[in-house]
Amino acid sequence: MRGLKPFIVRLAVLLLSFSITACQPDPDNLNEKKAQGINAHHYHSFWLWGNVNPAPYLANTTELYLLQGEVSFSNVLQQPTFTAQGMGLTTIKPAKIWLVYRTTTLQWSPELIQAIIRRLDSWQRYGNQVIGLQIDFDSATGQLEQYAKFLQSIRQQLPSQYQLSATGLLDWSNASANTILSLGHVLNEIVIQTYQGTRTINNYRAYLPALGRLNIPFKIGLVQHGQWVADPTIEKNPYFKGYVVFLLKE
Repeated sequence: MRGLKPFIVRLAVLLLSFSITACQPDPDNLNEKKAQGINAHHYHSFWLWGNVNPAPYLANTTELYLLQGEVSFSNVLQQPTFTAQGMGLTTIKPAKIWLVYRTTTLQWSPELIQAIIRRLDSWQRYGNQVIGLQIDFDSATGQLEQYAKFLQSIRQQLPSQYQLSATGLLDWSNASANTILSLGHVLNEIVIQTYQGTRTINNYRAYLPALGRLNIPFKIGLVQHGQWVADPTIEKNPYFKGYVVFLLKE
């Protein structure tokens, strides 16, 4: 029996060492978890373009941003032109609805704005809870003051029951506090896009500390299957209103 004691001690040490090692997180597994693509089933607000099937996500959806068209400027006609896009009129309940218009120009005519308002009204008459209008324009950071004036003109013509939203770029976090506040005076929210096309922007995490200090209502836009490792300062910011996922065609 006396000869067994050293063996038993060595065995106990070995088992203890194995137990401690087994309980340690595997760095490779942690990295794999961080690198997993964004699962749309874990979110409740989505951008929905016309060629995407929303059925798998509608059961848990609380908010939809629906593309309705694109505005560009015709040099031939010397006026803005509109191309209808996206989903046609239908009833979507109980999700709240924003109508989204992409634009490459800030030269909108009063007639165009009135046509967009009539579209908002039409979706409302279909029994939908229409929240408002979102404008998707990639303004350069240095031209945000001009963009804010454009948004102000839209806000003045938009009926008071509709809110006004805009997509934003990560680089907007480098704008001055006064410029950001000028946007906040006319917008109900900004949705900052962390992706370009169908891919997450590689260095998006470099912008997160500045985004965490935003003092106007904002959401973070993600792309389905893209990447996202949140900065805690963002979700603790009282102005942070959640995430919106851009759905891709499967």
